[in-house]
Amino acid sequence: MNEDLLAQGRPGDPKGEARFMALALLAGSITGFVGSLFHKAIDSAVAWPDWLALRLDGLALVCTAAAIAMAGAVIAVAIVRAFAPEAGGSGVQEIEGAMEGLREVRWRRVLPVKFVAGVIAMGSGLVLGREGPTIHIGASASAAVAETFRTTELERRGLLASGAAAGLACAFNAPLAAVLFVIEETHKEFPYTFRTYLGVILAAIASTVVTEIMGGTRPDLPLAAGAAPLALLPAFLLLGILLGAVGRVLNAAILHAVAFAGRCQQRLPYAYPALVGAVVGALLIVLPQAVTGGEGVIVELASGHPGLSLLLALGAIRFVTMVGSYSSGAPGGIFAPILSLAVCLGLAFGEGARALAPAAGFEPTAFAIAAMGALFTASVRAPIVGVALTLELTGSYALAVPLMVACFAADLTAQWCGGRPIYTQLLERTLAQAGLKAPQRPDGTGLA
Repeated sequence: MNEDLLAQGRPGDPKGEARFMALALLAGSITGFVGSLFHKAIDSAVAWPDWLALRLDGLALVCTAAAIAMAGAVIAVAIVRAFAPEAGGSGVQEIEGAMEGLREVRWRRVLPVKFVAGVIAMGSGLVLGREGPTIHIGASASAAVAETFRTTELERRGLLASGAAAGLACAFNAPLAAVLFVIEETHKEFPYTFRTYLGVILAAIASTVVTEIMGGTRPDLPLAAGAAPLALLPAFLLLGILLGAVGRVLNAAILHAVAFAGRCQQRLPYAYPALVGAVVGALLIVLPQAVTGGEGVIVELASGHPGLSLLLALGAIRFVTMVGSYSSGAPGGIFAPILSLAVCLGLAFGEGARALAPAAGFEPTAFAIAAMGALFTASVRAPIVGVALTLELTGSYALAVPLMVACFAADLTAQWCGGRPIYTQLLERTLAQAGLKAPQRPDGTGLA
């Protein structure tokens, strides 16, 4: 089977290669357009607490917000379960399974369900990221293109990877990280040929161009931080070690919560997402920095310089609300919540270090930026993507070396703690529920 696929991608067919490139560009453009509409819809939907606060106050405001968010969470989960169960959660593991030929991308169902239920869920304030659904939307758009133009199996798999890259590029305006994500995260499933590899790059470019036309060209999370002195590299190493352990705990918490939510669904249907929604709705009024995907929270915390106690409290609360929101079954990713949790912990680390050694030149924002890549790496186990994504998101290229140190330490620590990539574990769980077994492959990279 693999030899047949590779034979389909051998050079010497300029017309076939040109056709595939055109399909990749088409899939990327569609993803950029639909993904940008998805993000704009979420931004509009999540503004409802401000509208509500103009009309209510006190306990009535908190209770009403809790009821609205609870209804939103339950409706989003109900739509998913009724029409496309695979649209719940991130969707990245579904794409990896589809590239393996173990899962089917039912794009006619997934596209509308992911869009509508995702807007409802994230508009309700749940601690979910838009990147996972956008990746799933991109792969679904690619599946539609592949079906419409009757591609070969290798081209279909290549287009799925192209759509996933286009989705991540659209979500964070980060085309380089999107390409690296496919290379590093899906290296076991991606069919490496000149045709498919170039298709991923073209799809990411096309998606980014459309995204920037619709939403602007600046970094999604511009954070001001200068270069860190080389003498502080041991501090970034220590930060990476700590976050490597946190990432291991975070992955375990997500998997346990997903299993618990499944048991709850069997006994008390929709009670779990209703509880999560109610808590999130109340926090939207009482402590809004503790909920939502967190993109706005990141910029607010980095510019506001809150105290150490508040940062630690926010980190603990966001850890719980993130795990609860993702395990509820609503559509949403974990990238953005991981980044916002990391900023809380990174700023707390920087503030603590500055309090202990005021003259050492510790800059909390620099540690917050490094923490974003480190915690992402510890959970997803993709250090190259962690570095590239953080740099593209923040524009803080002067911190490349400290960021790499933190990501290396986080990846190594997570490995030594027995951590495994979160999407690999989620895919194994999905396949087990479907009565399938994940293929056993030797460790290595896609280039090995």
